[in-house]
Amino acid sequence: MVADGDPILKEAPVARRMYEISVAGSFGPGVREAFADMEVKVGPAITVLSGDLDQPGLHAVLDRVRAQGLELVGIKQASD
Repeated sequence: MVADGDPILKEAPVARRMYEISVAGSFGPGVREAFADMEVKVGPAITVLSGDLDQPGLHAVLDRVRAQGLELVGIKQASD
């Protein structure tokens, strides 16, 4: 609670980071469309979604992974 006369605390800017989110299997066209804002690298057993995300954005992508019924294999913050 901020008392009258106290300076208003400002939230720090949310940092964006490059994340790689690995899921099992390959994507069909419908699933690819759900991740059109991400870079998609399809491998034989693993598909990697990459993107520059802040924390709310990361959670939104993970929500889409769950909504599509995909098996999450891993999340990695890519080095700069």
